[in-house]
Amino acid sequence: MRGKHEINMTEGPLWGKIAAFTVPLMITGFLQLLYNAADNVVVGRYAVDKEASLAAVGSTGALINLIVNLFIGLSVGTSVVVAQYKGAQKDREVHETVHTSVTISVIFGFILMIIGLTLAKPLLQLMDSPDDVIDLAALYMRIYFVGMPVNMLYNFGSAVMRAVGDTKRPMFILIVSGLINVVLNLLFVIAFHMDVAGVALATIISQAVSAVAVVICLMHNDDCTRLELKKLGVNMKRVKELAESGMPAGLQGMLFSISNVLIQSSVNSFKSTFMAGNAAAGNLEGFVYTMMNTLYQASLTFCGQNVGAKKYRRVGKITMICAVYVTVLGLVMGVGVYKNGHALISIYNENEDVIKAGLIRLRYVCQPYFFCGLMDMLVGSLRGMGKSVMPMIVSLLGACVLRVVWIYTIFRFDHRPEVLYISYPISWIVTAAVHFVCFLVVYKKLLAKGMAEGALME
Repeated sequence: MRGKHEINMTEGPLWGKIAAFTVPLMITGFLQLLYNAADNVVVGRYAVDKEASLAAVGSTGALINLIVNLFIGLSVGTSVVVAQYKGAQKDREVHETVHTSVTISVIFGFILMIIGLTLAKPLLQLMDSPDDVIDLAALYMRIYFVGMPVNMLYNFGSAVMRAVGDTKRPMFILIVSGLINVVLNLLFVIAFHMDVAGVALATIISQAVSAVAVVICLMHNDDCTRLELKKLGVNMKRVKELAESGMPAGLQGMLFSISNVLIQSSVNSFKSTFMAGNAAAGNLEGFVYTMMNTLYQASLTFCGQNVGAKKYRRVGKITMICAVYVTVLGLVMGVGVYKNGHALISIYNENEDVIKAGLIRLRYVCQPYFFCGLMDMLVGSLRGMGKSVMPMIVSLLGACVLRVVWIYTIFRFDHRPEVLYISYPISWIVTAAVHFVCFLVVYKKLLAKGMAEGALME
């Protein structure tokens, strides 16, 4: 049975359906980034110590991702497992996966809350956060992690919705919660003078609204993804499947975050005005990345459903279409942000030294960002085909290890921001090339399997 909010991914033309899937995701991702952007803009313009507060909020991103990415990876497992079972029309398995995913999301959320509250400042100290930033950054992180249960609930619930093509309702949810976040940011910082504590509190309140709304949507679904609270529980067979698909994704996210934490530590070796510029530029890049990441979600979900339905030839078409979309989108957005970088960074902070520092990052990281989009999109196709360990290993060697080696060799002997930032596009190009070779090998084996099964029909 197909729900009224779903997209039929296994039949018919693909260009329009992939666009229909990704456009609401782009808007949703844009709104999600408004959480962090609003945090940065408000503290960067209205806090008592603007540069220190902006540096504090911006410098926590890589560390937060390092802590949460393993668990977020399991939500990727939810998308893969639900998509494949949905494509194979196995409603009971979909139903069990939904209830297991929602249950473990709350459990993971409380685990993360304890980790964040306990380790925030020690980890910031390991990153060599400056004395004028570390206390503010630790306060922001501790409040942020109090909201982890609702954060995880939203991520796993929206993963279920994406797996069946329902991307419009999450978009509407984020429109409401994003507006709430912006209003509360302004209220807490300008009216109540709460500084970084205010923007963190605004974020977790808006995340709670998103989580409640997603749960309500799932409870009102009219198909096998319908959530029934009395059926919440942990099915160990489904947990195993989620772990097999999602754990490599989570580990890959953690490994990327480790390299990003090392890069943030290297950024911390410069003064706080440079950290503020890096934070602003990184926030702008987040919008470009989020737009491109929708093609990762599309390739993963469309490939997953078609592999489940044994329509293997469509996998190659899906990957080709997603590659075209992500390249065009990445070039237009990445170059566009850099060309308008001065005006965009000044939204966060009007200090010319901050703007100059941010422009350096945009030049070397944002302009060639489409390589990162291609890299991630190919990972999505591989995971949709059931291969999750392979892209994890490739990403570990091609991106993470390469960046770490770069930091401790080339950057160590040439301590300039340009040398640090160029490691990003180099690692993307190398890793994307290897992912493409892996995709060709796996796809060829999938077609051979289809010929043996007589399952290559459109």
